[in-house]
Amino acid sequence: MTMAPVGLRCPDHSGKPQGVARVTTGVRRASRTGTDGLLTKLLIGLNVLVFLAGLAQGGTLGGGGSSGSVFEEGALVVRGQLGNGELVGLAEGQWWRLITAAFLHNGIIHLAMNMFALWLFGQALEARLGRARFLVLYLVAGLAGSAGALLFSPNAITVGASGAIFGIMGAALVLERQGIDVFGGGALGVIVLNLAFTFLIPNISIGGHLGGLAGGALGALALSRFGRGHAAYGRPGLVGIAGLIAVGALSVAVAYVQVGRYA
Repeated sequence: MTMAPVGLRCPDHSGKPQGVARVTTGVRRASRTGTDGLLTKLLIGLNVLVFLAGLAQGGTLGGGGSSGSVFEEGALVVRGQLGNGELVGLAEGQWWRLITAAFLHNGIIHLAMNMFALWLFGQALEARLGRARFLVLYLVAGLAGSAGALLFSPNAITVGASGAIFGIMGAALVLERQGIDVFGGGALGVIVLNLAFTFLIPNISIGGHLGGLAGGALGALALSRFGRGHAAYGRPGLVGIAGLIAVGALSVAVAYVQVGRYA
């Protein structure tokens, strides 16, 4: 089976003093949790280790993977056929690909670009959400990115962390709309710039980026009890937890429907 690059295609606050105080407290609390960016660094390390494992299994710096490699076993694909005739993909029950694809990269340049973006944006969001919430939101955004890729390019083979990274951007926008500084108030500008690259540069997974962006934004809204300004502090409550789970479940459901249509 010939793999393609990640995401590339192949064949008010009300103004009341109490509300302001709560947001300010939220920023202070968030600043005390996860400011070292430990989880972001661990995610970067995991992506690098997976890439190195692919190289050890016969992959190249330019991308792709040999038969049986982590790349071939983890990339997002509805159905593909290996050189030995074996059928693989989501249609064959390999649903782990919805998330493992977010930890695979097609070449050293692709890996470096995504890891730089994760380093830059991930640490900022982790400092606001804390490690546990950041991790769950990152994974949910990764699932949403996979669902988006399947919606827009069901016949493509997709890998890469860009969907989850766009989810970080979407979550940052939600927090900044709630008065919580994440990207210095520039989350919208960051999103617009990166969407411009998405639409203007050929062979980039539009669906993967849009899906991840939506997943991250919806996940942050769920954690904030649908926009009440609690995403960065306090307990999310049952509604927030259920909402975050629902975003992930919806992503899997979309993928399931698409696989049924194109398998």
